[in-house]
Amino acid sequence: MTETAQKAAAEKQKPQTFAAKAFAAQNTSGSMAPYTLQRREPRPQDVQIEILYCGVCHSDLHQVKNEWVDFQATVYPCVPGHEIVGRVVKAGSAVKKFKEGDFAAVGCMVDSDRVCENCRAGEEQYCVTGATFTYNSPEPILGGVTYGGYSQSIVVDEAFVLRVPNSANLAGTAPLLCAGITTYSPMRHWKVSKGQKVGVIKVADGKRLGADEVVLTTNPAEIEKHAKSFNFILDTASAEHDIGSYLPLLKMDGTFTLVGAPPKPFPIAAFQLIPGRHSLAGSGIGGIRETQEMLDFCADKGIAADIEMIKIQQINEAYERLMRGDVKYRFVIDMASLK
Repeated sequence: MTETAQKAAAEKQKPQTFAAKAFAAQNTSGSMAPYTLQRREPRPQDVQIEILYCGVCHSDLHQVKNEWVDFQATVYPCVPGHEIVGRVVKAGSAVKKFKEGDFAAVGCMVDSDRVCENCRAGEEQYCVTGATFTYNSPEPILGGVTYGGYSQSIVVDEAFVLRVPNSANLAGTAPLLCAGITTYSPMRHWKVSKGQKVGVIKVADGKRLGADEVVLTTNPAEIEKHAKSFNFILDTASAEHDIGSYLPLLKMDGTFTLVGAPPKPFPIAAFQLIPGRHSLAGSGIGGIRETQEMLDFCADKGIAADIEMIKIQQINEAYERLMRGDVKYRFVIDMASLK
């Protein structure tokens, strides 16, 4: 086969595409602007979703500014967004779980190798060869990188699409796809249960959200009062902070789990962990099975995120407010504003 014929055959194997409006960052300034991307036409196993809402995650800000260059360098243009809720507009001929008109969601992953030990255990987020993330991840079908939910539409293999009950608060469900599962998964893994004392770092309105007590960690007297008393502490903070100051709060065999991801390393001394047999751990999102479990649980209990709705045209302002810490609830983009 000639080189020309080989190229023609390769092009023929590529799926057809369609254009979708989006917002993208073009460089490390992180400034977002209108952009048109190409999505693949659905294959037999694919679901095409009209995006109704997309949450704004602090990861989005890190990625558009290439702050995680040593972990996952950003490829521009970058279209963020991995807290996606929408409506199915097309379902391929082999799709069994979804039909046109269903509400559906997409979280932080759109594929994995599906054959490694972790994937077979339902932990696709820890895929040995690397999960395909919803944005800024190598795109195995079209080439280039994946584009996320700051767009009109997304096409995803059915195996990585999540069901959203009709009773769910759709906009309030969006942040559950990353923020929600990122807090749910470690508590499930470390078997946090009734009777244990649990702390969550950096929660606004803690009392209203169910906390028994709000501890001001800048007050030494309050730290001393709660010393050696926590079974589990979940650290959700993405800004730089001294985690060593929290470790004395752990009781023996207590676990301090990081889910926020500040860009700079933490200085931790061995003797901050050894005397209490403390564990310092990290946790990512959950697998597809666990994420669906979390969504079903939240829908059944009427749980949704407190949000501040914005238009896509306000995304740069939202990023500025994130950097200043001037945000009380999760930003969610009403994607109707992109039309």
